Parts: sequence; structure tokens; C-alpha cells
Amino acid sequence: MPAVRDRLAPEHYEIACLPPEVAALASRPDTLGPGSPAKVGILDLEFTLRGDRTELTGRYQKTPLQIMRPLYVDPEVPGMAFTYVMATGGGVAQADRYRQDLVCGPGTQALFTTQAATKVYRMEHDYATQRVHLTAGEGAYVEYVPDAVIPFAGSRFHQSAVVTADETATVVYAETVTAGRLARGERHEYTVFTSDLELRRPDGTLLAVDTMRLRPEDIGGVTGPGVFAGYDHVASVYVISPRRPAREIADTLHGALEGADVLHGASVLPDECGAWTRILAREQPSVTAAVHAAWDAVRRLLLGHPAPDLRKQ
Repeated sequence: MPAVRDRLAPEHYEIACLPPEVAALASRPDTLGPGSPAKVGILDLEFTLRGDRTELTGRYQKTPLQIMRPLYVDPEVPGMAFTYVMATGGGVAQADRYRQDLVCGPGTQALFTTQAATKVYRMEHDYATQRVHLTAGEGAYVEYVPDAVIPFAGSRFHQSAVVTADETATVVYAETVTAGRLARGERHEYTVFTSDLELRRPDGTLLAVDTMRLRPEDIGGVTGPGVFAGYDHVASVYVISPRRPAREIADTLHGALEGADVLHGASVLPDECGAWTRILAREQPSVTAAVHAAWDAVRRLLLGHPAPDLRKQ
């Protein structure tokens, strides 16, 4: 793990190549600025297989990011470590900079989720970012299934995620974005929401890239057929795995969502390293159920066990 002073250096938590629509909003806040106390959240976790159990063997956390200790609550996979990521501030504020490094060693089995939805608050100055680096070593089985990101009216947020998977590893990575605080009538009232996802091998080989650029004030907004198509929730599930053919994984994802109250599509990833599905839903329960159904189906296919119920109450 890097030294504490290195983690707190701007080059560690800042994103070097921001989308121009986010970079253009950079400014000096009249509140606490980037790098100030409680504005930089760092989470470094390392997991190692010990006997038949995956254990947390390295940890550094800096508020507002923190975790509960790993739990072992799935009787079907008793050695899998469940980790809940929490933000003590209740949500993401202007000038916040978060970074997560989740390193899962050879043979480990780990699941990461969040305590609740990620709320991105209104911002009058600057923007907020989050970097996620997820690494799966030889033979590892890793799942990253957070709750939705909810961009409030006036928010400005960019997330950059890099998933690095060994050729023998399996990673299930999910993400969900909601159009806003719908119960308050906020629908696509955020200023800008962007995200970048890269899927890579340990030698740096790029497997796939997925980007999202949402600016409601642009001509055409974000409600057209290429983005939300009048729906309020968009989710994606990516599966990198050598355990079964990519086409079988894609068919499994598609079959799991047939008949669901969502619009969806599934296909193989480049070089048949896995498969993915994108989901559009009108209601929050529908998108949550759809993501769980897709996750459950690929887990049964690849691991031979059902997905657990991630109760958070």
C-alpha cells in the first residue's frame, strides 16, 4: 500500500483526465476546497485467501469513506467476505474527492456493496469526483454491487472506475444511476453527471470502455432514445469471466430479464472476455429487482449458488 503522505497527494485522488464538461466547472469554493479536511475520502483494502476464507489483510481508510468489518453471512459461500462501504457525510458535496482501491488476491471471494444509495448534493462551485480501482487476482471471484447514485438538482459529479481482472478471475460489476430525487419532482435537474469505466488485464491490456455523459441542458437533453428514453433509472451489469463462454453468459443475462418490467439488452464484451447488460426502468423497485435477477442468474451459472439478499435495514 502507498504511504499516507502519498495517498493525500492530489495526484492520488484527483482525476487527471476529466471530461471537458466537468473540468470547465472547476472553481474555488467559498466553502472547504479540494484537499481540505473531510473533503478527501480514501479507502484502500487488500484481501487474501487464508485457508478456505477470504480475509481483510490490509486497510487504510480516511473519512468520509469507511467500512464495516467484513461479514461472512452467506451460508452458500461461507468463506466469501462481504464488505459494506459507507460515507459518513451522508452524501457527496462540492469539492469532494473520493478514491477506493479494492485489491482481491489470488483465490479470494469478495463482495462489495454500499450501505445505501450514493446521494450527490447540489453544488454551487467546483464539482465532485470518485475514483474506483477494483483488482481481481488469479482465480478470484469478486462482485461489486452498490446501490444507485442519485444526482440531486444542481449537482456536478464524475466517477472513474477501472476494473483489472486476471485472465482466470471473475468480476461482476454493477452500477445504477437515477434521474434525481424523483419524490421531490427533481428529474434530470442535475448540472452534469459523467462516468468512465475501463475493463483491463493486469498487463494493462484494455478489454472494454463504457462512458456516460449526461447534461440535461444540452440540446435534446438526456431523455432521448440513446439515453433514458423516458425512463428514470439506468443500470448496467458487466461480467468478466473465463468460467463459461461469453455467449452463454450473455444469454443468461438476457434470459434473467425476460418478462421483467424493464427495457434491456445484453451482448458479449470485446474479445469474448465476458458479457454485459444495460437496463432501463421506470420505478426504483423494478431496476433493483432487475439488477438482482441478472446478478443472481450469472452467480448461479458461474459460482453455482444464488445471489444473497443484501438487507440494509
